[in-house]
Amino acid sequence: MNALGLIEVAGWSPSMVVLDAMEKTAGVDLFQIELNDLAGAMMKVTGSLGAVRAAIEAGRRLAETMQVACITDIIPNPEPRGRRGWQGGQEYNPLIEQDVVHTPGEQYREATVKGQAPFAVGLIETQGFTAVFEAIDTACKTADVEVLAREKLGGGYITVVIKGDVAAVRAAVEAGKAKVDGLGKLIAAHVIPSPTEAVLSLLPKQS
Repeated sequence: MNALGLIEVAGWSPSMVVLDAMEKTAGVDLFQIELNDLAGAMMKVTGSLGAVRAAIEAGRRLAETMQVACITDIIPNPEPRGRRGWQGGQEYNPLIEQDVVHTPGEQYREATVKGQAPFAVGLIETQGFTAVFEAIDTACKTADVEVLAREKLGGGYITVVIKGDVAAVRAAVEAGKAKVDGLGKLIAAHVIPSPTEAVLSLLPKQS
């Protein structure tokens, strides 16, 4: 491992947007992502030092543009003996009924350099269930989109993920987020055109 890049972003949906941008900026691999109790995510990427620097810088700039809290660091030639400290093991949080540590398989790392998905992904993240349920109902009534999954974090944060063509997803997200006011707090609303395979691999699976 030539370099380890660390970027901790507040909010799950902003984290996915940042990850997508980092992978599209430079040839880095997503090593792991860990959710934290502050309603955010720590992403760990690996690659050459130059690629990791470029990816982390792109992610930091995007997080600043979205006005979300972001902490970054780059560790050149990480010491192998420290791996147990920064590599998360299997961990399940019963409060949010989800895994805390996500490690993409090799097939996703290979796919990130081969291409991207031929559709867009939209994310609407709120604090409060009522708001996001109303938002997603409105989104689905507005455009031809499909609900892929939902992600829960601590503090009442919940994200619903939709897919479709770019125009449909944009229209659905805009309509959905407009319904949040008065029902809860809008945390984020984003559209990712042609998301990378690694981003898709991190979407929670529907039961």
